Amino acid sequence: MKQEIMNADLKKRSKLDPRTKLLMLIMMALFVLGSAGGERMSVVRYFFTLLPILCLLIEGKWRTVVEFLALFVVGILLQVFLNGKLTGVLGFLVLGSCGILTQFLPGMMMGYYVLSSTTVSEFIAAMQRIHVTDKITIPLSVMFRFFPTVVEEYTSIKHAMRMRGIGLGSGEITKMVEYRIVPVMTCSVRIGEELSAAALTRGLGGTVKRTNICKIGFGVLDYLIWLIALGALLWLAMIIL
Repeated sequence: MKQEIMNADLKKRSKLDPRTKLLMLIMMALFVLGSAGGERMSVVRYFFTLLPILCLLIEGKWRTVVEFLALFVVGILLQVFLNGKLTGVLGFLVLGSCGILTQFLPGMMMGYYVLSSTTVSEFIAAMQRIHVTDKITIPLSVMFRFFPTVVEEYTSIKHAMRMRGIGLGSGEITKMVEYRIVPVMTCSVRIGEELSAAALTRGLGGTVKRTNICKIGFGVLDYLIWLIALGALLWLAMIIL
């Protein structure tokens, strides 16, 4: 999964415009995570919950779709058969698991889709089209490479510690936490500084308008998603008012 994110720049252009992807993230936060509109907006909530599946299928990420569906079905089953029927700590754990698997997980999958299918050049071009200031564009463009790079560094550290016999099976929990967390924190600071310097070196934040050879634009799917999103917002406004 992390390798797909790291190699996003080498892939062909995504089927959706980056601006549409940002809209989908907003809709996910509003209707799936925030449950805006309550039960009267349940149809819209179900649509945006299943939207990451459609997007990942379009990109050909079948394995990720299967993993997502398996976890989501587990969350639904827990919610139907166990939620509200248990008390105490166990009931709290079941309630939290249901919330994570049915509300947080779709948003996480949409975030993964955006990161894995959008190149930095496409993102910057989209931000320029909607006239977003560089104070927002630069941190977000750095974020597109920060998290995948940190995951790759953590994987390397984990393999190095395993070669030295430090792991869950060794019984040295304190050393395992110390020898993994501390290097990851140090690498995170260094990676952030290097990515910020790389972004500034490429001309971000300069006084002259930066050119971009990346071509972006709306297609049929983009217009369809925008119409559905605008209709959902209009429906929500009618409910509130």
